[in-house]
Amino acid sequence: MKTSNALVLILVLLYIDASTEWPTHTVCKEDNLEIHYKSCDPQQDFAFSIDRCSDVTTHTFNIRAAMVLRHSIKELYVKVDLIINGKTVLTYSEALCEPGHSKLIFCGKKKGEHLYYEGPVTLGIKEIPQGDYTISAKLTNEDHVTVACADFTVKNYLDY
Repeated sequence: MKTSNALVLILVLLYIDASTEWPTHTVCKEDNLEIHYKSCDPQQDFAFSIDRCSDVTTHTFNIRAAMVLRHSIKELYVKVDLIINGKTVLTYSEALCEPGHSKLIFCGKKKGEHLYYEGPVTLGIKEIPQGDYTISAKLTNEDHVTVACADFTVKNYLDY
């Protein structure tokens, strides 16, 4: 009996180790707008949510995001790509945490600490573009190591 239990445990561990993709999570899904995400970091998934899809079409909306840091973030940089039909059509990058200049409350967090943010986010755009597209977001630290990475799939059929 113990041998069969050990065999099952080994098979489960091998299956988990062989899996290189995280599941796709639904952020929101309403009549004309769907947003899904998948972590593109093979080592770590994270939690992300908003209250309602319709909030995204406003200038500012509330989010919740959580993860355990695998790397410290003295400096933090974001790179966001807008991808349509497999081609990057727009790239945006910005320093979020730098020595003496931090835009976020979690700048300076250490490896192993919990990162949790709940509050408003302003996209700086007036409307979400219509269509099906991907937004790829990657956060890296001062050592160019991935802190978090996700591909967001947006399906927007809202007529503004």
